[in-house]
Amino acid sequence: MANVESLYKELTAEWSKRPPNTVKCGQLLDQLKVALVKMAFLPTDGNDAQSSKKQLILARSVLEVAVEHSVLSKDLLAFERYMAQLKCYYYDYAKIIGESESKYKLLGLNLLYLLSGNRVSDFHTELELLSVDVIQHNQFIRPILALEQYIMEGRYNKIFQAKSTVPVEVYSYFMDLLLETVRDEIGACIEKSYDKISARDAAKRLNLRVPDEIKAFGEKRQWKLEASGDYSFTDRSVKPKELLPSEELAEQVLSYARDLEMIV
Repeated sequence: MANVESLYKELTAEWSKRPPNTVKCGQLLDQLKVALVKMAFLPTDGNDAQSSKKQLILARSVLEVAVEHSVLSKDLLAFERYMAQLKCYYYDYAKIIGESESKYKLLGLNLLYLLSGNRVSDFHTELELLSVDVIQHNQFIRPILALEQYIMEGRYNKIFQAKSTVPVEVYSYFMDLLLETVRDEIGACIEKSYDKISARDAAKRLNLRVPDEIKAFGEKRQWKLEASGDYSFTDRSVKPKELLPSEELAEQVLSYARDLEMIV
């Protein structure tokens, strides 16, 4: 236990620096993970949990740093793994070790992660674990719920505006991923809605202000840029419109009308 506490103090000292040394923090986290496994940091029953309250709090604190470190390192697999472990402490052992100050900050971060990946069903599953009061009033949860509402309503301009008002800095990475997802949705709509659109108008709809940004986006979507500076979508395969069998439909309607008249 003493070794774990010593490593954790070293980790928090390094993590509190701005910016922290992510490589060194990663090395300390690796050592702490091994030490926590040896310490059996997840109790198997209630009696074990009661007797190891100090260990549980320490393990939770380590995992909270690990979650933020994974975001800083842009390691999404590690983020999911650490977040899954951390939720055990937030939900299963809350009555034993109390509520962490970082709980809703990191739960909100997880919601933003799910939203950025367009995992709407998982997003709502996580929301169901929270109380109505938290959803409506918590400073970390409420803004993420608003983002989901903007997406459902198609108010993409609100999402672009929200980039500058994230609750904490650690949200910025997933916010950037969400903006990419939103731009892809807008790009798909542009392709379906226009035969041709100027690069300037496309950039405006995508909230891109630098010419190189719209150029890179167009290349990613394989848009055809004409010499005039317009993007053309006329050569994209479009499913031919099916002709409605108007005569057959008219005969069916008249037949139904006669049948109804006979019934009356």
